Amino acid sequence: MAKKIVILNGSPRRNGNTSALVKRFTEGAESAGNTVTEFFLDTMDINGCKGCFGGHSSRACPCVQRDDMSQIYPAVKDCDVIVLATPLYYWNMSGQIRTAVDRLFALEEGDGNLLRGHGRACALLMAAEGNGFDDVLLYFNHLMAHLQWNNLGAVLAGGNGDAGDIAGKPELEQAYELGKSIQ
Repeated sequence: MAKKIVILNGSPRRNGNTSALVKRFTEGAESAGNTVTEFFLDTMDINGCKGCFGGHSSRACPCVQRDDMSQIYPAVKDCDVIVLATPLYYWNMSGQIRTAVDRLFALEEGDGNLLRGHGRACALLMAAEGNGFDDVLLYFNHLMAHLQWNNLGAVLAGGNGDAGDIAGKPELEQAYELGKSIQ
């Protein structure tokens, strides 16, 4: 059965190494009959979470803030799989993706938890200049446990400092295969 996949792309470079992983993942996922919606977060107007606890999950826009998260909320509510795609910045995800993930909290507030559980799954795609993924993997695994999402795994592509460095590397095929495996 086809799955609805949402990709939150936290790279600031549309043609960078993280985006190359996203492209290959998408090709694999679509070849398996899935539908993929990508949000390129760097071009979106997404404010930081205010910690106001004013969200209501059943609203069309569950957050009190009105910005481009209003495009992401309905897609996340309706999806089967979420992919977090990000470069590695200071041993963590980029600010763009961290901000969006923080704002997803509004789906856990108010009239019912529409984020946690619900049979969702998640994968992580990362590119980096170095190979220090341990801290971000710890965070990702904790996030998966908290959200009660099936952890589909991660494609971690180190040694990619400049845009295009990932070309021809095995992680691109791993991203394709990960996408294709979602059924």
